[in-house]
Amino acid sequence: MNYLAFIFLLISSFAEAEIYKWIDGKGRAHFGDSPRTEDNAEKIVVDVISYKYVKVEPIEFYQREKTLNKSTRVKMYSTSWCGYCKKARKYFNEKNINFVEYDIEKDKAANKRFKELGGKGIPLILVGKNKMSGFSSQRFDKIYQ
Repeated sequence: MNYLAFIFLLISSFAEAEIYKWIDGKGRAHFGDSPRTEDNAEKIVVDVISYKYVKVEPIEFYQREKTLNKSTRVKMYSTSWCGYCKKARKYFNEKNINFVEYDIEKDKAANKRFKELGGKGIPLILVGKNKMSGFSSQRFDKIYQ
């Protein structure tokens, strides 16, 4: 596994992690990723705000020619383990948005196109003349209109 894939795996696992808080018999607070059955554990909800880091920019002309000649308006370059890819996939399905997904680890041609598009992080989502690095439903809605 290359370092970039490891970093994405690490980040997506933090974004999906659950955190619990419990007080021990001496009144000290503890935090962990699994509840302690012998103590009263409280699940802490951490809302990761990803949209601050989502980048939307126009696709360069030579890139657009290669990617927009198919009938599907939304294309997503992703991996199977990416937490933000899962969120995007779920959002598209809930909103009945047709999309084509390319797994950049399983499909060499997709990985090549991903790199040609300047992809550095996943998901990379193409909508019309725009590409979105990362996923935010608010930003997606703006470029999907």
